[in-house]
Parts: sequence; structure tokens; C-alpha cells
Amino acid sequence: MTNLPQPKPWIAAIHAYTPGKSSADDGRPLIKLSANENPLGCSPGALAARSGSQHPARYPDPGAVALRDAIGRLHGIDPTRIVCGTGSDELLNLAAQAYAGPGDEVLFARYSFAVYDIAARRCGATPVEAPDADYGADVDALLACVTPRTRVLFLANPNNPTGTFLPRAEVQRLHAALPGDALLVIDQAYAEYLAPENDDGGLDLAARHGNVLVTRTFSKIYGLAGERIGWATGAPPLVENLNRIRGPFNVTNTGQATAAAALTDQPFVTRSREHNRQWRDWLEREIAGLGNHGLRTVPSEANFLLVLFEGALTAERALAALSDAGYAVRHLPGQGLPHALRITIGTEADTRAVAATLRQLAQGAG
Repeated sequence: MTNLPQPKPWIAAIHAYTPGKSSADDGRPLIKLSANENPLGCSPGALAARSGSQHPARYPDPGAVALRDAIGRLHGIDPTRIVCGTGSDELLNLAAQAYAGPGDEVLFARYSFAVYDIAARRCGATPVEAPDADYGADVDALLACVTPRTRVLFLANPNNPTGTFLPRAEVQRLHAALPGDALLVIDQAYAEYLAPENDDGGLDLAARHGNVLVTRTFSKIYGLAGERIGWATGAPPLVENLNRIRGPFNVTNTGQATAAAALTDQPFVTRSREHNRQWRDWLEREIAGLGNHGLRTVPSEANFLLVLFEGALTAERALAALSDAGYAVRHLPGQGLPHALRITIGTEADTRAVAATLRQLAQGAG
């Protein structure tokens, strides 16, 4: 039959998001260093709250009031300026849906989070990629791509999948030059991995301006990726518009209870940040020692390293060898990075094993 429902052309153009692998091609389970999950797990208090949430027959609080109150207390934000979502992914998509559509443009830097392109196409807008600066966002390049049709600008800071970071002054410069009718969405999924003094000022911009939305997630440092919980903050009209179109019960009972409990255990967050800094820096130094074999890393402020293979050893060969050694890492040829692997910082033992595998490979390749 030819008379069948047809998707809108912009839906047909979407390449579905591909998650990080957790098993080898032959089905063997692998230690997963492909999805930037917390190797320390999550807070014991969060686990206790999760097991104590016993209301599967009842709908969750549609406004996630207790969770928004807890977020507000920790960050000094009026809870009415917070909206919760099914991970920050839902909120990123809602931002594009609320403020862009056919004929509009959604702007982001090359090598940005794959969801931005999907979010733009999902609402019929045109995705626009600005040139990068050594795998990171470039403020001047982004501003050069702004047109009267620009409605949303996504900035991941730190950026996924490269780990690059724009400091506060650059974020402020970007916002100051952006037209007032364009929404700046600062995706801070990895913000808690930054040293507190390196905060990019996004929350302050969102508190003072009507065209800045900041998104965060509980999937990374809080170790709650399986619960799918995110939040965003911005001016009341921004939050109101996202509330208009989000799912009515989009954060589960267990998710709300678990996330609220996780927020109270900031020592766990600190331990996770310190573990990540120690072993990210260690792995970065180990790979720097292989520079004469064509390996280097992009400077990272997140919980992963993007390793570039620019010599005899290829990313494909390293991917296969790491899989043989029992590890899943992320290869991203679909994002223009066929020569790179994104490696999550794992436990000490896993990080040492990955480094040893890469060292053996690189030295054997010449």
C-alpha cells in the first residue's frame, strides 16, 4: 500500500540518538566507560530513599514540589523558577519546541551534544553548526552564525563529547552580544565536576535575564542516570512555557524522592568530584606520554577525556582492543570524530587498565 501515514520531512531527517554500548559485538558484557556514569555509584541516602518510595499505584506529584524546593535551597533559586524533566534531555527538547519551529534556526558549536541537532529537527527548525576552536565552542564563531532567524543557541559547558569549557567572561560575552529574542540555553550537565571557583556564571545569568535557561541533570555526578531526572531554571515566562508542554507526570515518585535525598549528600558530590579530578588528570598525563605515538587528549573539565588518535594507531583499532580487554568506550564517527574515543573516568583499577591497554597498543604501533 502507498496510502500510509507519512512523517513530517524534518522528522524523517532525524538520525536517532545512539547511546553508549555496554556489550561487545559478540554479546560479552563490558565495563561501561561509554556513558559518563559515576563510577562511585550514588549516595547511600539516595539509595535508601529509592527503596523507601512505595507508591507505584499513584501518580507522582506533577509539579515535583518537594524536589524543586530542595534544588532551590541548595542553589539559592526561587522554586517557582525551576522546572523538572525526564532527564535534562526532555528540557533541552522542550526549549527548542517552545521557541523554535519551521523557518527558525537553532545554533550550536561543532562537536556539541548530539541531542541539539535532534531537538532542532524535531520541531522543524534548521540546525546550524558554528565552527569550533580546537574541539571547543568559539564565541566569535557562534556570534558570526547568528541571523534574524536564530531562536535558540545551545551551549554545553562543559561540553559533551569533548570536555571543553568556556569561562565565565566568555559566556557573559556570548550572552551580551546575542539578540534579546534568541534563547541562550546553557547545558550544565557536567557543572558539578568543576571546581566551585570555576563556575561559568550561568545560574546568575538565568536569574538576571529573560532569555537564559540553564539545564542540569542528576545523571552524572549524582549517579542517578537510571532514574532520568533533570531540571532547568530561568525567568518565570521561560519556566511557564516549558511547563505548558512537558509531560504532566514526567518525574516518577522514586525519581523525585531519590533526587531530593541525593541533594542532601554534598560530601558524596565532593568525593566524586575529587575522584574524577585525580584520575582524569592521571589519565591525561599517561596519554600525554604517548604523544610521540600520535595520541593526545582535548583538555577536559568533565568526567571523561576525548582521546585523539593522530598517528599509526587508529581509534577503530583502539576501540576493538579496549573491547577485547573488557571495556566499552565511545566512538563517535557520526559526530565527525572518527579519529577519537571518548573515555569515561572510571574506578582507579579501570582507569589504570585502560591506560595500560592504550600504552601497549601505541608502543606496538610504532
